[in-house]
Amino acid sequence: MNINIKEFFSASMILFAVIDVIGNIPLILVLREKYKIIESEKASIISLGIMILFLYLGEIILNLLGVDINSFAVAGSIIILFIATEMILGINLYKDKNPKTASIVPIAFPLIAGPGTLTTLISIRSEYDKINIILAIIINMIIVYMVLKSSEKIEKFLGSQGIHILRKIFGIILLAIGIKLFTTNIKLIFS
Repeated sequence: MNINIKEFFSASMILFAVIDVIGNIPLILVLREKYKIIESEKASIISLGIMILFLYLGEIILNLLGVDINSFAVAGSIIILFIATEMILGINLYKDKNPKTASIVPIAFPLIAGPGTLTTLISIRSEYDKINIILAIIINMIIVYMVLKSSEKIEKFLGSQGIHILRKIFGIILLAIGIKLFTTNIKLIFS
């Protein structure tokens, strides 16, 4: 176990940008209005479990399917590029029709621990020590929990314009991360 502050901070920022809990506040508010209650603890704990499980077993699952990490990372980088495009251009590429429970679907999965997040975990696993990634996941889930718990207060504080600006900024950061993941892994596939 090698706790490294730089790796921890980098992994935390990458996951924060991919999860985009601030950018998803408008969706969280719509779900809160529709379902009246969002179980913040349940959504955060389930997301944490999914992410840690995938961090350890994701590669095994991929091997069973005959997919290598670099190919999965390239596929994930394309998903990240689509998510960044949604954030920057304000379009919605992913649509979930009639979710049954807001706490697990769509909040825990795919909003928090979605394809982009899971792909990112496998991708950054090759660059960072697992303990730093786990700490980054935990910090992000604490932030997610706090945001879910106080989403209405945050919206009032930031205002719609503030949320819009944050979403664009994190979209550009995510786009850069997606491009880096794509170029790094595509080189490895062809070398």
